[in-house]
Amino acid sequence: MKTDELRESYLAFFKTKGCVRRPSDVLVPRNDPTVLFTPAGMNQFKKQFLGIGKLEFTRAATCQKCLRTGDITNVGLTAYHHTFFEMLGNFSFGDYFKREAIQWAWEYLTDNRWLGFDPNRLTVSVYLDDDETYNIWHDDIKLPGDRIHRDGEHENFWPAGAPSHGPDGVCGPCSEIFYHPPNGGKEVELWNLVFTQFNRVGAPPDNLRPLPKKNIDTGMGLERTAAVLQGVESNFEIDILKPLCQAAGETVGVNYTFDAPQGHALRRIADHIRAVTFCVHEGVGPGNEKQNYVVRQLLRRAFLEGYRLGQYQPFLYYLVPSVVDIMRGPYPELAHTIDSVANIIREEEVQFLGIVDRGIPKFNRIVKNARATGNSVINGKDAFDLHQTDGFLIELTEALAEKEKLTVDRIDFENCMKEHEKLSGSGAFSDEVMVEEPLDSIRNTTDAVEFLGYESTEAEGEIIGIITQKQLVQEFAESGQASPLAVVLNRTPFYGEAGGQIGDTGVLNGNGCQFNVLDTQHNDELLLHIGHLTAGKLEVGKSLMATVDADRRAGICRAHSATHILHHALRKTLGESATQRGSKVERDSLRFDFTHHRSLTQDELLRVEDEINQRIVQNASVTTNRLELETAKKAGAMALFGEKYPDRVRVVSMGEFSTELCGGTHLSNTGQVGLCKIISEEPVAKGVRRVTALTGPKVLERIRDSESLLRQLVTLLKTPQPGDLPRRVVALQQELRDAKHELTKHTAESVAGTVQKLIETTEVVNDVKILIHAAEGANRDVLRNFADQLRAKAKPIAILLGSIVDGKVALTAAISKDLVQRGLNASDCVKAAAKVVGGGGGGRPDLAEAGGKFPDKLSDALAQGAKYYRSKLQG
Repeated sequence: MKTDELRESYLAFFKTKGCVRRPSDVLVPRNDPTVLFTPAGMNQFKKQFLGIGKLEFTRAATCQKCLRTGDITNVGLTAYHHTFFEMLGNFSFGDYFKREAIQWAWEYLTDNRWLGFDPNRLTVSVYLDDDETYNIWHDDIKLPGDRIHRDGEHENFWPAGAPSHGPDGVCGPCSEIFYHPPNGGKEVELWNLVFTQFNRVGAPPDNLRPLPKKNIDTGMGLERTAAVLQGVESNFEIDILKPLCQAAGETVGVNYTFDAPQGHALRRIADHIRAVTFCVHEGVGPGNEKQNYVVRQLLRRAFLEGYRLGQYQPFLYYLVPSVVDIMRGPYPELAHTIDSVANIIREEEVQFLGIVDRGIPKFNRIVKNARATGNSVINGKDAFDLHQTDGFLIELTEALAEKEKLTVDRIDFENCMKEHEKLSGSGAFSDEVMVEEPLDSIRNTTDAVEFLGYESTEAEGEIIGIITQKQLVQEFAESGQASPLAVVLNRTPFYGEAGGQIGDTGVLNGNGCQFNVLDTQHNDELLLHIGHLTAGKLEVGKSLMATVDADRRAGICRAHSATHILHHALRKTLGESATQRGSKVERDSLRFDFTHHRSLTQDELLRVEDEINQRIVQNASVTTNRLELETAKKAGAMALFGEKYPDRVRVVSMGEFSTELCGGTHLSNTGQVGLCKIISEEPVAKGVRRVTALTGPKVLERIRDSESLLRQLVTLLKTPQPGDLPRRVVALQQELRDAKHELTKHTAESVAGTVQKLIETTEVVNDVKILIHAAEGANRDVLRNFADQLRAKAKPIAILLGSIVDGKVALTAAISKDLVQRGLNASDCVKAAAKVVGGGGGGRPDLAEAGGKFPDKLSDALAQGAKYYRSKLQG
């Protein structure tokens, strides 16, 4: 059975059991701070498991995209470990429980209409004290006792840990199903049936709270089940992964076979590039924080595997089309971002190559120091410094050390990593998988808040929640409290920040009460009016009139509708690969992030701006419809990749040129935008650009500001007409260049007269002159000339010169070449000095330059450089 067939078979089976087929959640959850990536199928069902709000369904089945990094060192080495994988799961929220979950699992596995496993090759495990589950397997399924194993809490209680210990969140006993291959190979865990009965909160004892209803959460690994069905010993040999391993081999320039020495490296490349492709598709590129950091590490680890095999040029990006082709069946949307994903990956590969090139000299110094002390081991602190400061993966350091016949103290390195993580608070995942929030009690007693803002900016609503100091209260009186409150109404015209559109402001008032709303935020189905009580008393159950600042809302609508037109204009000008990656919509101003591998030319910007304003002038109608998600996508509605959408979505159309999924507020026609002006275009991340623009009155304000500035320039530069300004500026620039040239000449002449005087009065340490000098008015060229003259007239000599150039510090360090052999290094000297003035730099051992931003600390910087020279010469 092919992997795609297995996926469909599983979901079809559970549909016959009344389970609602739900789509995979996004790989990168946007509103769940407890995880960086979706680690399991259960995560999207947090509210259902905790019994929060009204359930739309009580049975579900999914195939969930997952990413875990906890066992990353095993990827490619073992048969079943991955970072990215798919988890088949069926769930019950207070509906069926243990008996049905076990019976259906057995039916799906053994019935010839489905998977048709030989029942004699299946065994199970149950929690040590779970007699109920044991009896179902033994009495109902008729499984012999010798094929039912009782295991302790670390194996059969989920999440792992004693029943009263472990991470907070839903938990309970579980039962695992194993397959024993006919060739006597290692047993394979196919399926884990988790019987979630409790919510574990805080420390024991009495921290296991029974859930409102008993639930089922099961997980069957798609890849490992496919491996068993296809008769292969490793997940990497199945139909969707072996071709990717082979493609990795072709790209690197070696052949892939499972038992080949390079096999594990190619499997890691295949795994990591699949994970990264999905992440970047969802808008999470390589970076230095959270999910972005994980993506960067996956890419660099994959690149390193190719580097070890002799591939010293970017190659991973070539594999993106292979990933898209292999995963096209269940995830056709990957094809829409193939070019942008490949470009982002290639840029990261190029950057990493630069890091390797720059870090090699430092690595060589570490090797030299190790050998000088007779040590064959690079200490962990040095390896950690390469990792943390220079971006060297520990595996890269180990690979390079191996070539030098050295090893790395990995234990010491790991200790440094743990200490760093403890201090920085970093880590892949939180222990709190699913925890209750203060607002959950409101959700349990009310349906979703009714949003009225599409039709009106004023409406009456009843208070159903008041939050102060992160606590729910029944009432709140005027107190002059500085920190804001949050008020929840059962119906409101206030738009909560979402989809890039900022939240509304305005006022809630009535019955002597006035509450100024400074912001409105979404919290799932609830809308939080955040602000200050200025008069009266808030009480749950009290009715208030909610009035949105209509002028501000109108400006937001102009900018939001212009954002959709801008998206259309970018795609028309740059191609369909220019897809949205994010936006921020405020009052008559907007910024729009999109995928593109380079900056836009001036001509392209003008074409985009012209297209926007042509669509505005067309006065095209703006219409909205509610459609089923799949219907909307088939109709061509554009969605933001990596965003989670409900089953029914709001579709916003503008004329015949733009159709997007959007929950924001808009104009009734494009003409109401008035005018749109692009004011900047810049990079924000690898392969992502940002356009900032203004609409309506703010465009007029900017035009008037520009005209005022132009008039001032005409007056200051004494030009008859604005059109003469370029000529006048060119003339002034030439005058300035001439003046600087003359100043440099005079400064150089004064240097010649100063050199001998400085040499005669300079400090001497161990027969070496240490010359430290602040050269007033000298630019960098003069400083270099100064240093050359000093070295020519006095040897041996160590020099550090400084000056203030255009309000910033310029530093030049130089030493006689014979001093390099004595351990002095001009680059180290100038770096030490530059730190004092908040800058950096470097260069050759005999000549180096640096800069800084604190000119008032120049004398301190020069003193630090002198201290470096003395320490080296006296040591």
